[in-house]
Amino acid sequence: MRTTLVLVVFSFLGLISMPGQAASVSIQNLRMWRAPDNTRLVLDLSGPLNHKIFRLKNPDRIVIDIESASLSKPMPVMTFDGPIIKSIRTGHRGNGDLRIVLDLKRVTQPKSFLLKPFQSYGYRLVIDLDHTPDADDPEFEKDKPAAIESASPREPSTPVLPPRRSEIVIAIDAGHGGEDPGAIGRRYRTREKHVVLSIAKELKRLVDREPNMRAVMTRKGDYFVPLARRVHMAQDARADIFISIHADSLPKKRARGASVYALSQRGATSRLAKRLADQENASDYIGGILENKDPIVQKVLVDLNQTSTIVDSLALGRDILTSLKPVGDIHSANVEQAGFAVLKSPFMPSVLIETAFISNPSEEKRLRTHRFQRQMAQGIFSGIRRYVKRKDLRPLPRAVPSGTVRHNDETRVHIVRRGETLSGIAQRYGVKLQALRVANNISGTSVQAGESLQIPGL
Repeated sequence: MRTTLVLVVFSFLGLISMPGQAASVSIQNLRMWRAPDNTRLVLDLSGPLNHKIFRLKNPDRIVIDIESASLSKPMPVMTFDGPIIKSIRTGHRGNGDLRIVLDLKRVTQPKSFLLKPFQSYGYRLVIDLDHTPDADDPEFEKDKPAAIESASPREPSTPVLPPRRSEIVIAIDAGHGGEDPGAIGRRYRTREKHVVLSIAKELKRLVDREPNMRAVMTRKGDYFVPLARRVHMAQDARADIFISIHADSLPKKRARGASVYALSQRGATSRLAKRLADQENASDYIGGILENKDPIVQKVLVDLNQTSTIVDSLALGRDILTSLKPVGDIHSANVEQAGFAVLKSPFMPSVLIETAFISNPSEEKRLRTHRFQRQMAQGIFSGIRRYVKRKDLRPLPRAVPSGTVRHNDETRVHIVRRGETLSGIAQRYGVKLQALRVANNISGTSVQAGESLQIPGL
């Protein structure tokens, strides 16, 4: 007979006794965001709280008990077309606690954390539901990625080439998303996250149409992606260029025009660049992560590789800035620099483009039109193409046939075998552990079977 209680996770995220904490907390709103790999629920709160979350079976469901809480209004009507949630129910327990029940379509592992007030946002309870099949799910074996199963027959100690490609890869990052709307226009209340996604999709269409070019997007819909994850997605795709698209906002309504930014290791080149970097780097706190310990976001890797990448980023930025001039006004004639977290990849030239000032009513109106979105995408693409031609970037050779194992003196890849550790792999190849981490963007020490690791040169 199957047990009913599978997992209990207690998460006391408010202090038991906090100055000014009310005896009862009200749930003011509930929002749901669905990303490719998870579904996120966000509850707006009147203050901090204590809660516990656990899973039940027969039928599968997740229960959230919130201490001394109530709903300030009925839950909003939602459409449950995702892979995880079937329905949401609420009710009060006899002790005054609020219970929220998530009826599930399949088993998932819940994670929850409390976000403290930040800028215009109050306390928020965030609940993430992973789309990856749970190990306790009977369907897990069927859904398990084939890469894990196929890794064992391959001899892991043999250095092999990484997957080869025949095109230049452009990573396109539409800023903000999901819980983080970005800047909001004054006249039409246009949200930055929507217009920049439209421009990003148009840019992807232009890139994919170009011979020997391919675009990858860090987000394809309205959901939140942490800044570090955006960087890692581009690096996992082995992108040659990283483009982050935004729409700026200033208190002054008259500010107008496009601008291009690159990373700086020594501080911002202007007050506007510093303000903008601080604003964009706040995305994680608005979108919702408990704590960011990713080394790429926390600091810039100060080495020759990073310095060279910044030089290339400035060159890419100048080419894009030149191509944007026919599209409309230019706010800054030079490529500005600041400590943008999303530009901190040491492996590819990266720029952030502020397409226009959404705080300017006339530019907000233009940003809403498909014509301007298409023109802006065309200007960015022309700059990318100008940079690729001037730098003589060329695609890598075509893919080696499946199953072929080759190696050379410059590139080595290790396929992780079950039971192997990162330090053991570093020792095997005679490289420093930190160098192996940097080459593969790993912050900790854990690796997974089937994972490909690039081995840095000696």
